[in-house]
Amino acid sequence: MDIALDDPRRPENRLAYRAAVDRPRLALPGGQHVAVWPVVNVEHWLIDHPMPRQILVPPTAASLLPDLPNWAWHEYGMRVGFWRFLEAFTSRGICPTLSINGSVCAAYPHIAEAAHTAGWEFMAHGFHQVPTHRVEDQPKMIARTVAAIAEVTGRPPRGWLGPGLTETLDTPDHLHEAGIEYVGDFVVDDRPCRVATRTGSLVALPYSVELNDIPLLAIQHHRADEFVERAVANFDRLAAEAAGPGPLGGAKVMSFAIHPYITGVPHRIGLLERLLDALVARSDAVFMQGTEILDWYLGSGDES
Repeated sequence: MDIALDDPRRPENRLAYRAAVDRPRLALPGGQHVAVWPVVNVEHWLIDHPMPRQILVPPTAASLLPDLPNWAWHEYGMRVGFWRFLEAFTSRGICPTLSINGSVCAAYPHIAEAAHTAGWEFMAHGFHQVPTHRVEDQPKMIARTVAAIAEVTGRPPRGWLGPGLTETLDTPDHLHEAGIEYVGDFVVDDRPCRVATRTGSLVALPYSVELNDIPLLAIQHHRADEFVERAVANFDRLAAEAAGPGPLGGAKVMSFAIHPYITGVPHRIGLLERLLDALVARSDAVFMQGTEILDWYLGSGDES
């Protein structure tokens, strides 16, 4: 695809370059140094479609439908793993952001209702777990997703995360026109920044592809405890920079992303609990939902 360099839809034109050392120093309301943004992803995998991920390659590498073993791998997370997540967060008084396919609200209403009752924020994650590029009518899909979430929570979601962080060149325009205020698809900084659209600006929140159990465990096949070690090391460096007088000083955001079919299994759930305990013990950390980070940033005066 040839796209003119001055096309405003190009990501580098929507998201103006701002060096971290040139951005103003920000402070969190409670004086902490790092806002921790946990994101739990719950998705609806359609049995008549190819599975978004695979744990078991089909015999002779043939592409088979229905893909029962990989569908069941994910289904375990919805039946068991999610409820381990709910207990881990609730018992520690933490309300994460729920990245949720709109169709989950009807396909798994018990999950949607439990998350809402627990005070979790709902961040729209497409309607089904399919790449945005395969959606013929994006505005219709976005509206359908927003409506499904609003029916459960009583209000439309303010945030959006594309399935697999997928967007086309026009997606930010569609999102802003639908009333979405922040996105997690532009993972470019340790703090929020602005994404231009034809009707105003979105805020890009610092989601993570490094502190994320899919690339770390399902794709790169690291040992499970690498997740905790990496997250703690990441926090330590952000906190030290935030507290320091140098050009990288000022409040930061650290997100981590988990999926119930990966981290919610018996041999990994203890890692999440260990990470949460380590972060809860830090006086320089504050757990925040996406909307809380958004409102803090919008009130900070930072226009970059």
